[in-house]
Amino acid sequence: MARKPCNFPASFRPFSVATFLVFILSLNSFPQFSAGGHNYRDALRKSILFFEGQRSGRLPPDQRLRWRKDSAMHDGSSAGVDLTGGYYDAGDNIKFGFPMAFTTTLLSWSIIDFGRSMGGELPNAVAAVRWATDYLLKATARDGVIYVQVGDAFSDHKCWERPEDMDTPRTVYKVDRYNPGSDVAGETAAALAAASIVFRSRDPAYSRLLLDRAVKVFAFADKYRGAYSNGDLSSAVCPFYCDVNGY
Repeated sequence: MARKPCNFPASFRPFSVATFLVFILSLNSFPQFSAGGHNYRDALRKSILFFEGQRSGRLPPDQRLRWRKDSAMHDGSSAGVDLTGGYYDAGDNIKFGFPMAFTTTLLSWSIIDFGRSMGGELPNAVAAVRWATDYLLKATARDGVIYVQVGDAFSDHKCWERPEDMDTPRTVYKVDRYNPGSDVAGETAAALAAASIVFRSRDPAYSRLLLDRAVKVFAFADKYRGAYSNGDLSSAVCPFYCDVNGY
């Protein structure tokens, strides 16, 4: 079958959905904005469910989107590390660390600030955060290195294929002392720190692990300063998620 170009709109990106999630939760907190027949409960459910469709790696037994299967089970092997898991980006099969970290930060704060408004969706939201942080812990497991991307975006964007069937390169990209990335490292630290608050009472040991790693990653970001898209990674992360004034 001939391959077709991928043109998924930005609205399908996980960080856009995370932003929308916070928006509908804020509306839920103010009844006067919840009128007009809009079903914000259903919007909340679908927003969180979206992340299950973006999951990479070995899927858990309670995966609600049954049409998704295990995928990218060898991510990181070319670099001798385990980078399975995490989230795909924008309907594609790339794992971009910068937006994934931002998404995790925003999801975590949505639970911290609005968790009481989530009702039965709260456990699913917490699971969505943990799916991301489990991956971010793997990406930051080596001292002085943060793995920030898996997959070649240019090859991936030339085709439409299910992640279960993909045959595009799973190239691994990293920042380190020689190729710093204070932006992506700082956002990763923020994600881990925010998530540690989410799990503070739910799983204290996991929370401490997240916070300790956040401190370590932030120290790396502060010591080795520079934008990750200004160095060797420029051709891989741009024009997709370049650093623009730190964002």
